[in-house]
Amino acid sequence: MCRIFGHFDAQVSRHEFRTVAALQRHGGPDAQTCAVGEGWALGANRLAITDPSGGTQPYRLGEHITVVFNGELYNHAELRKRLEALGHHFDDSCDGSVLPALYAEYGPDFTRHLDGMYAIAVVDLRAEPTLLLATDEVGMKPLYHHWDERTGELCFSSELPALLAFPQVRAHRWEPGLDDYLSTKTPFGDRTMFEGVRVLPPATTLTVTRSRGLRLTRRAPRPAADAPVTPAAAAHRVRELLDTEVRRLVRADVPVSVITSGGLDSSLVTALAARSAPGLHSFNIAYRGEWPHDERHFAREVARRSGTEHHQVELDPADFPALLGDVVWHLGQPNADPITLSTYALFTAVRDAGFRVALTGDAADELFGGYDRIRTALDVPAGGDWVTGYVEALAAVPRVLRERLYSPAYLEFVRSRRSAAARVAEALGSAGENRLAALTDFETGTRLPAYHLRRVDHLSMAASVEARLPFCQPSVVRYATGLPAGFKVGDGRVKRVLYGAAEGLLPASVLARPKQPFTLPVGAMLVPGSALHAFARDLLAPVRLRRHGMLDPAAVDGLFAEQAARPSDRSALALWSLLVHELWLEQFAPAGGSGTAEGAATAAVGGRLAA
Repeated sequence: MCRIFGHFDAQVSRHEFRTVAALQRHGGPDAQTCAVGEGWALGANRLAITDPSGGTQPYRLGEHITVVFNGELYNHAELRKRLEALGHHFDDSCDGSVLPALYAEYGPDFTRHLDGMYAIAVVDLRAEPTLLLATDEVGMKPLYHHWDERTGELCFSSELPALLAFPQVRAHRWEPGLDDYLSTKTPFGDRTMFEGVRVLPPATTLTVTRSRGLRLTRRAPRPAADAPVTPAAAAHRVRELLDTEVRRLVRADVPVSVITSGGLDSSLVTALAARSAPGLHSFNIAYRGEWPHDERHFAREVARRSGTEHHQVELDPADFPALLGDVVWHLGQPNADPITLSTYALFTAVRDAGFRVALTGDAADELFGGYDRIRTALDVPAGGDWVTGYVEALAAVPRVLRERLYSPAYLEFVRSRRSAAARVAEALGSAGENRLAALTDFETGTRLPAYHLRRVDHLSMAASVEARLPFCQPSVVRYATGLPAGFKVGDGRVKRVLYGAAEGLLPASVLARPKQPFTLPVGAMLVPGSALHAFARDLLAPVRLRRHGMLDPAAVDGLFAEQAARPSDRSALALWSLLVHELWLEQFAPAGGSGTAEGAATAAVGGRLAA
């Protein structure tokens, strides 16, 4: 597991390249290495998980193929045997060491042979110099890039703050970003909040040469597995697949742990992992005091039944303002889910307890129809409008309230373009008769990588922890994709087949409990008198909002008044979302600034990363 970065034909000094590396040190504290050639450079910050004494990056094959890699390859032992039979030799047993030989044998199609999570960069000098970037099928390992078509320069990095330290990359905010963010809680697709900065989509290969420029190729998805005959058979097969994947994912050359929220998904992973890893440690986070949606007692029950050594992490809400700036920094752009703060604190506790790997239950809701918005959309009678309500449920701030909060000039700008919500609605509206298939495709292919997986990746690696996701493994994804709609959602229930797979493994209280969101109870916490409320009031003061001119200060004040008089999740999440956006502006796009990331990079290297 690493952080990677590099460039093709960009003018970057050694000092600037080391600055990029320094800004990702948290994700790879064990080694910082690079390879530099004529017109290219590759670098890596290593978090040593597999074969800690080996695995020196960049990986090389002769003088012509150089590779850096972020991720984990679970089939590297099988690949090594195959490649050895073809005459290749390896000096260590690190997973990434197989990549140069695999690329030499199969060319750009080498990714077809990989089982795992990855972002990979290859420089191939055998013919015309070529840079190749590739991401895994689900998007577990993000890769950001900036391409200048005029000069033919490309820069890339695993994290946004590091990418912004390249002198070619300008930290200009993308003007529609605020509306996109409030409409979908974070930018979707390959968009970021920075003009000219993109993120490589899942299952995508990017190549750059001097003669052809930049080309993007989206790899065809693997076919869905055959559908089962009965729900019971499907539940049995899901359990088999998850058990197999969890057995593989608990293997590591460093201590492994598991995140146990107390909900179905992470509890099932915990129960299966405990059977394969005696002495497993589990972690749960809760908040000091009495708050809604407290799941700690469910997590304790799961831990007790599974036999794990359980760690209860408790976060003081008074510490939220101090943590939130770091959270926004590591994400690099706004994400409106308050759980980002808890995720950051939880992975920090995992690291402090001595663990470098943590299994999680992420992506089960997307694959198995676990969200209420999916159930609600499926309940709309044939011919009815299910799209509008579903799209509105994705928003951090409802459309009517968004437009009320915008300044007149920004509202006029927003109405002059097609919004993110309109784009999502258009895509779903043309999806055809199989409503659940369209929703699952959107949830897994668009929302999951942008909103969920990047958050998990950045906030786990901020604490030097590798998050492993059994539900994102190809065998589970392919099988879940092929399940009939009724096996997932029906009779007012969600994730039906997954509940069947968990029977006999989890306490009855967990299986019978109503679904509740795994998130920060921001509606109850963001009230007058709290540290969070005072922090939000300060950051969203009228004098600050006028600097960028996108929000109406009087309307934001009205939102504070509404939350004070009638506290609700609606107004609290809106305020939280605006607070996060303002923090992001403050760190990355100050009004009247130079439009570069030089100041942010210098401050980070001199302060945040100097420790």
